[in-house]
Amino acid sequence: MRISDIFRFILFLGIQLLIFDNIEIGGYINPFFYVLFIFSLPFDIPLVFLLLASFAMGMSVDTFHHTYGMHAAASVFIAYIRSFVINFLLAGKEYDKGTIPGIENMGLGKYVSFVSILVLFHHFIYFFLEVFRFSNFFDTFFRIILSSIATLIIIIIYQLIFSKEKK
Repeated sequence: MRISDIFRFILFLGIQLLIFDNIEIGGYINPFFYVLFIFSLPFDIPLVFLLLASFAMGMSVDTFHHTYGMHAAASVFIAYIRSFVINFLLAGKEYDKGTIPGIENMGLGKYVSFVSILVLFHHFIYFFLEVFRFSNFFDTFFRIILSSIATLIIIIIYQLIFSKEKK
C-alpha cells in the first residue's frame, strides 16, 4: 500500500461518514461512496492486500454504523471478485505497475460496467445481510437497485471531476 492509498482510505471513509451517511431518501436510497476505495486500488495489488484493505474499510464503516460486519463482508466479497471482473471486461489487457482503475485507463463504458457489477454485488450482499430473510425480497431488491443507481451516479461524477485526461 502506498501513502496515497492510505490518504484515499481516510478521505473516502470521511466523505462516507460525514456526507453520504446523512443521505437516506425514504429508507430506499443509501449511497455507499466508500466502495470507490476498493475500486481505486491499483490493478496489480496483491489479492491479500486488497482483501485486507477492503476488510479494514468495511469494518471501519461497520464500526460507525453498528452493523456488525455487514459492510466488511460485502466489501471483502467485491474485493475478491474484482480481479475476475477486470479480467472479464479487459480480456487480458496489460497495465503499467501501479495503474489505478478509472475512466482515463479503462474508458467510460468499461469503467461503468466494472463499477456497476461490483456495486450491485456489494449492495445485494449488504442489504440481504441487513434483512437476513427473503420474505421481503421485492422490497429489498428495490432498495438494492435504487441505492446502486445512487452510488453509481456519485462514483461516476467523482471520476469525471477528478480523472486525469489521458495523454
